[in-house]
Amino acid sequence: MIISIGGRAGGGKSSVSKALAAKLGYKHYSAGDIRRKYAVSKGMTIAELNEQAKKDPASDKLVDDYMKKMAETEGDFVIDAWLGFYFFPKSIKIFLDAHPRLRAERIFKRADPEERSKNPEEALKMLTEKEVCSLERYKKLYGIDNAFDIKNYDFVVDTTNNNVKQTTDVVYKFIMSRMKKQK
Repeated sequence: MIISIGGRAGGGKSSVSKALAAKLGYKHYSAGDIRRKYAVSKGMTIAELNEQAKKDPASDKLVDDYMKKMAETEGDFVIDAWLGFYFFPKSIKIFLDAHPRLRAERIFKRADPEERSKNPEEALKMLTEKEVCSLERYKKLYGIDNAFDIKNYDFVVDTTNNNVKQTTDVVYKFIMSRMKKQK
């Protein structure tokens, strides 16, 4: 079974997908980590790579091809990816979101030095710019109007008042109920 976890930056995708994969005994993948590794290999920051991707979709295609291959060759795994619903259409698709201010605070606290903002307000501005840039690329490359449209997902969780364990438990319970229905 494939579980794709999408949602807005700072909504808990990475933390919950890692915890869920561990709880299920599944492999964990992250589209963001794949892009970061690619950026480093090219001597770039992720922000520079995203800026370059506006003109040259090579990095997007690289990650896309990797995910397409995973869908064909891998078994049980959890992936956090904004376009997981698109590249893994047969997956159980989870969407995580939180209040924008909280998402900005989460990003501010965990950001890599290259992505570090001066304060949560600046983090929110950077998040918004990143989302707008990515959504424009997705529309151009795939015809996807809005990767954050909850109609693309099977289950939506507002993580604003939850910690990682609480959100993971809610998602796990949903997945277990889906697995029982599929039997």
